[in-house]
Amino acid sequence: MNETTSLIGERLREVRAGLDISLDEAARMTGVSKPMLGQIERGQSIPTITTLWKIATGLKTPLSTFLQERQPEYTTIGIYDDPPVTEDSGKMRAYSIFPFDPIRSMEMFYIEFDSGCHHASEKHNDGVEEYIMVLSGKLQLLINGNEVVVHKNEAIRFRADVPHEYNNPFSEESSAYNVIFYPNR
Repeated sequence: MNETTSLIGERLREVRAGLDISLDEAARMTGVSKPMLGQIERGQSIPTITTLWKIATGLKTPLSTFLQERQPEYTTIGIYDDPPVTEDSGKMRAYSIFPFDPIRSMEMFYIEFDSGCHHASEKHNDGVEEYIMVLSGKLQLLINGNEVVVHKNEAIRFRADVPHEYNNPFSEESSAYNVIFYPNR
């Protein structure tokens, strides 16, 4: 049994367990026979790409789920490990904590806003949501023209498929976590 065969079988077992379905139910949903699904799970057979697509489609699971290596149990990130992306002449510094992950459909940033910072963002794709958790200072948001001030230890969630702005018109620096969720397509 090679590593890919083992990985695909392990993932199929995990997906089935997560859906709480039997091999019979999986066969019915995917159009792949129960014996073939069993062989794949045991690592005795590697499916063709066509068969794997049938399984992924039938179980409503991204194809990449069956091909990606197992993620570590945990990941530790230093906020300042990578250089920031800057805006407004360096008054806004965005540090990528967790880059976009297609399985989780999200990404996470730590952002610092100097006093006087102004950042306008175009609307994102339909259904995108942002979560902002202010860690220090306060932050003024303009969401589709509506002003909201979020203070230290407060959070806001909003649909980001409208024009929005991040401003710090206040005298002290502000910092926040920003989590962006993308709708599954």
